[in-house]
Amino acid sequence: MIPPQSLSFVGKGDFVKIGREFRRHFIELAQLRPEHRVLDVGCGIGRMAIPLTEFITPAGGYWGFDIVKKGIDWCQERITPKFPNFQFRHSDVYNKHYNPGGSEHACDYRFPFEDDFFDFVFLTSVFTYMVPADLENYLKEITRVLKPGGRCLITFLLINEDSAGLIRAGKSDLDFVHEMDGYFTTKPADPEAAIAYDEAAALSFFDKCGLTVELPVRYGSWCGRNTYLSYQDILIAGKPGAA
Repeated sequence: MIPPQSLSFVGKGDFVKIGREFRRHFIELAQLRPEHRVLDVGCGIGRMAIPLTEFITPAGGYWGFDIVKKGIDWCQERITPKFPNFQFRHSDVYNKHYNPGGSEHACDYRFPFEDDFFDFVFLTSVFTYMVPADLENYLKEITRVLKPGGRCLITFLLINEDSAGLIRAGKSDLDFVHEMDGYFTTKPADPEAAIAYDEAAALSFFDKCGLTVELPVRYGSWCGRNTYLSYQDILIAGKPGAA
């Protein structure tokens, strides 16, 4: 169950391999369990959902939303009929590249779920395209919809002494040399094409929004590191309270 290449918009890399890699991270790093309720923010065309169909049982459930309607349509047609506890919905949020006709703005968007509903929330390669006001609102929404004791896993591109040095040395895939208002970009004329955050600033967003980051940060290879876990950097955080 793999979408045709003509419909894929989730970037380079092996679709199946990346999905299975992150399923492993969800289980090993964030203690995902088969009976959990899971939210996939920016679910694309099912890259993470498909491998999770082999793990999440009917006692749990998966909900995903995305701003690209063709991805949601494919998931609703191909995944949900076989796995009714996997649900997908389109969110009409504006994005210059992926949904230029969107009627809502990410900085004001309210996730279409009730408070304290999910055990686990994840975002893969979403905050790498979001400016601070949008990111902060999404973190607040993640906090709202997570149960007390719930966790989230979010990928970032983080600037610290190590990654900045590798960028200066020309080792990085992404040349984050342009500093904007609270973030870095590779393209000042089109900043949301790729966005990185100062690591300390990123951690402060979590604290401000009521989430506790679980250290260490799992750093990625994007900037040319020799030792890494994945391509992007990974942060795990929890909502205080009893699970």
